[in-house]
Amino acid sequence: MNLATVRHIARRKGVAPERLCKRELIQAIQIAEGNQPCFGQAPGGVCRQLECHWHEDCRRHSRRH
Repeated sequence: MNLATVRHIARRKGVAPERLCKRELIQAIQIAEGNQPCFGQAPGGVCRQLECHWHEDCRRHSRRH
């Protein structure tokens, strides 16, 4: 998912997207939704949260970091 789309989702959730990188922005959205801010923290890209909206992006991001 590109950053512009993530920013649009953030605004809809009441999260101000200014000055946040994609990872920080998605974590802020996760908090706003009442979820754990775990985006990008899946060890080795393995995550069991299959129902998560961010699952595929998270796995890719986690493997890079």
